Amino acid sequence: MPTYGAPSVMFVKGKGTELWDQSDNRYLDFVGGLAVQSLGHANPEIAEVLANQASKLTQVSNYWATEHAHHVAIQLDKAITGRLKNPKGETYTPLGQVFFCNSGAEANELAFKIARKTASKDSYGVITALDSFHGRTLAALAACGQPQKHEPFAPMPAGFSHIERDNLSDLDSAVTEITAAIHLEPIQGEGGVWPSSSEFIQGAENIARNKDLLFMVDEVQSGLCRTGEWFAFQHFNLDPDVVCIAKALGNGFPIGAVWAKREIAAHFQAGDHGSTYGGNPLGTAVARKVLEIMNRDNYVLKARLIEKLLTESLLSLPGILSVRGKGAMLAAELDSQKSKEIAKTATERGLLVNPITSSALRFTPPLTTTPSEIEEAIDILKGVLNDTTLT
Repeated sequence: MPTYGAPSVMFVKGKGTELWDQSDNRYLDFVGGLAVQSLGHANPEIAEVLANQASKLTQVSNYWATEHAHHVAIQLDKAITGRLKNPKGETYTPLGQVFFCNSGAEANELAFKIARKTASKDSYGVITALDSFHGRTLAALAACGQPQKHEPFAPMPAGFSHIERDNLSDLDSAVTEITAAIHLEPIQGEGGVWPSSSEFIQGAENIARNKDLLFMVDEVQSGLCRTGEWFAFQHFNLDPDVVCIAKALGNGFPIGAVWAKREIAAHFQAGDHGSTYGGNPLGTAVARKVLEIMNRDNYVLKARLIEKLLTESLLSLPGILSVRGKGAMLAAELDSQKSKEIAKTATERGLLVNPITSSALRFTPPLTTTPSEIEEAIDILKGVLNDTTLT
């Protein structure tokens, strides 16, 4: 189906930040599958795990346990609750529980079910922000604060309302007797890479606590070291009740997860939710290795170093007014409305970037991207910007 429009390039192989098309032309990938390829394309350790697990066991029904899911759940709990450095040999008590699914949209769908399951009978509403993005399944689409995406599929599922991004008084006014949860992206991704202000998102959590609502965060794009913390909410010292995770968890293999505090997860019982492929041994084997590598090789620091070098380099270019975001989740605001033209020309010259708005380019490169690759990308982009300014 033509849901993405006609592709301009067909890629056949990759390595780290590099991609090659069917004519063996080389590209630098500063989109990274939209924050998926954090460990880089064709990561050899991930490839080895995939091959070994595929020859051993790929899927059984979730009526039975498999060997990797428990380890992934524990590591996610440690990362979310800030306890990755728990001393070896010390008994670990998780503060939350995890459900495994296959995508970010599925993770968000479960978050909405959690909100309804834990609230009183007449409370089912979920408040999100305008320009937010939470997926394209029907309830996730309704949660997106993008009315233009709703119109072709109306009527939308009931219960979702949208407030102005970063507007605390608007949020406070939106809470009604039917509200069950506040659900936010700490950094809006598809909306243009807009970090929340501390005042807003901390205030949002306070509203949730004062009004007995769930406070939920969508970390599908911003999670897993992407922003220079394990999760973007940690920049703001938040304590969410529910966390949605996907994208980088499988480094290209489809897997998602939802973490919820234990007392919230306890509202669910057998039969309340499920997924045929969720938590399969192939996906969880990959996720286990992804989390191991991120922790072992300090991917939080890698993201911070990319932020510093890429931001400084972008600000030195003609036609760029400002850079926003955190870690390796950045957007460059242009002095024109030519982002699509610039991205198209950059692709033709061997650099992939994403025109996230008409006047901004998004950068979500692999966290393995080197300084020399950033320098090469900046040289390409400089030439494109200079030529675009002249036309």
